[in-house]
Amino acid sequence: MHSKSVWLGPFRGPVKLAMIASLVLTGLMVTWLIVTFATGTSEIGMHEMIRPEGQPMVQLMLGLLITALLATSLYFSDHIGAIEPEPQGFFDILSLVTSRLAMMGVVFIVIVMFYEVISRYMFEKPTLWANELSLWIAAFVFLFSGQYAMQQRSHIRIYIIYDMMPRWGQKLSDCISVALIWVFTFGLVWGGYNESRDKLLRMETFGTAWDPPIPATVKPAILFIICLVAIQALSNLIADWNKAPEHHTPADEIDEIEIENIRRTLEGKRDNG
Repeated sequence: MHSKSVWLGPFRGPVKLAMIASLVLTGLMVTWLIVTFATGTSEIGMHEMIRPEGQPMVQLMLGLLITALLATSLYFSDHIGAIEPEPQGFFDILSLVTSRLAMMGVVFIVIVMFYEVISRYMFEKPTLWANELSLWIAAFVFLFSGQYAMQQRSHIRIYIIYDMMPRWGQKLSDCISVALIWVFTFGLVWGGYNESRDKLLRMETFGTAWDPPIPATVKPAILFIICLVAIQALSNLIADWNKAPEHHTPADEIDEIEIENIRRTLEGKRDNG
């Protein structure tokens, strides 16, 4: 990743300090909760983590976790990979922030499933929450990944006919594509708003032993993030409007940087072996 600041500028240092502090405090809090629960001195477990009412320690833990996730995503969105284009505006930056949340979500899923495997097969004590938690996180990973794919222009596109068009035809095609995205978004919000609102207001749960509020959070998130995807598509259209026409070949799919990294890794292993 590039070391230069992408958008935080002078705020990069304070955000980094906030990230480190929140991660340290969250880690200490998690350790304390695990130790007290394992020793029987506290009854705060995963069941209580989604029921924070009247439990200040749970509320503190959730607050620290949210702060850590937000600070970490902000800090790492200030770095872009070698194949990531420079953000062109507010919504590009927002998509970068949510993409970092999606990346961290994948890590959390791996940790949760690793814990479940160890607990189930080594100690014969399967959890009641690992499957639901991984599904819950994966839903948001999927949604944020769609927004990031739109910002990166990495969604599926077929260029065979597009490249043969004159520039005005390409612009017209882009306008039609964005218009169709907005029609789909309008239809989805129109048809799903009332149901999403009702699920959120009654905090509808999943109906399992752990009973997390997956329907109450995921359904509104679908509508909200699809709106962000539509706005991002419009932002892309505006940003690309005056760009020179592009011509695509199969070679565009080859990631030269990734191939070079793999080659160096293999050469390093061969030298060490």
